[in-house]
Amino acid sequence: MRAAVERFFRLAEHGTTVRTEVLGGITTFAAMAYIIVANPAILQFAGLPVGPSTVATIVVAVFGCLLMGLYANRPFAVAPYMGENAFLAFGLIALGIGWQQRLGAVFVAGLLFVVLTLLRLRTWLAASISPSMKHSFAVGIGLFLAFIGLYQSGIVTGFTEGMPTPTTPTLPRPDVPVKLGNLRETRVLLAVFGFLLTVGLMARNVRGALLIGMFATAIAGYLAGVGAKPAAVVAMPFTGEYDLSPIAFQLDVMGVLKLSFLPVLLTLLLMSFLDTLGTLTGVGAAGNMLDANGNLPRAERPMLVDAVACVFSAAVGSSTSGAYIESAAGVRDGARTGLATVVTGLLFAVALFFIPLVAPLQSLGYVYGPALVAVGVMMFGSVRKIDFDDFTEAVPAFVVVVMMVFTYNIANGLTAGLIVHPLLKLVAGRVREATAGGAVLALACIAYYAFGLPH
Repeated sequence: MRAAVERFFRLAEHGTTVRTEVLGGITTFAAMAYIIVANPAILQFAGLPVGPSTVATIVVAVFGCLLMGLYANRPFAVAPYMGENAFLAFGLIALGIGWQQRLGAVFVAGLLFVVLTLLRLRTWLAASISPSMKHSFAVGIGLFLAFIGLYQSGIVTGFTEGMPTPTTPTLPRPDVPVKLGNLRETRVLLAVFGFLLTVGLMARNVRGALLIGMFATAIAGYLAGVGAKPAAVVAMPFTGEYDLSPIAFQLDVMGVLKLSFLPVLLTLLLMSFLDTLGTLTGVGAAGNMLDANGNLPRAERPMLVDAVACVFSAAVGSSTSGAYIESAAGVRDGARTGLATVVTGLLFAVALFFIPLVAPLQSLGYVYGPALVAVGVMMFGSVRKIDFDDFTEAVPAFVVVVMMVFTYNIANGLTAGLIVHPLLKLVAGRVREATAGGAVLALACIAYYAFGLPH
């Protein structure tokens, strides 16, 4: 059995072992399991009931991870995207449409992704982006992950946190986004402990450093009395409050096929394309899986998995799905093949029966936050591969990073950088260095800002 697994996933070819892949899969699950709670919590604002939405979220993760592992043989876990779910929940409020049409838009966008992938247009577009730009994706996403981890753990918090509401307009609260968190608060101290423990283990090249750090921090939190207790342990999926039928296959596709929905489809298409591209590049860079030009070899299969998973996600009642940047946590722990992704998918399948037990993860930012910061440290190393001696490469790369982090949106950084890159080549008189695919992407990004729904 073990030998068959090693042959199927070509473990020796990728320089890995069953133990390493299993460990990486567990780490990835631990880093992204929050989606079980976060996605339904956000989609309820679009009108989807929380119980069925929780089951749909997990089912999509199981389907996507197994397909990615068995078909694409890549360590990229798949689940409903954060960001796109907020767009569906909050970005479409002004249109006054129901969740059925919102899911219909996700379904149509997924079908278009399938067509673009089969025609190899997505691969062509990805290959047209310069190596410096691709490495800037990894740097930006690494800092983005670190920011999420710092905020979720409380090490960084909103600047107005704890301030009284002003009673006079002449003394408003400062318009500053973030500040240092309360370092005397138990959860923040636990997060600092978890980060130092994790990076210390990483410095000693300890296998499973991220997972060990998370478990140790969780135990410390429980002993300190700040660990949340579950209301129950086991619950049967597909029954009672976890019945999937109220949202599965209830999407409205025909209602989306009209001109007024073009901005919605354009936004979903571009956000998902760039999120996938950024994730594949960022996670690939974290695992040294990119070639000399910064491309992920044989990228068609993981891209096709993303597209199919997106269609499936809409059908069962969830938001746009795709490869998860938190996969970098498992990759950092040594995952290199689809075996790790299969392990992650199986853990999501097990979680179907333990939804009440998983729910307290919502309050455990001090556990997974430090891991995300540690992954950000590793991904930041790609900054060395950006050509800072070439201003036409350095400036677009810088735009990618700062826009991604400071607007708290991966797609904003990617679109801004992809517009600036060919424009700067043109201004510098080096238009021949721009690619046809880069021009297409720039025009699509301009259309996104002009006619889409940027947020």
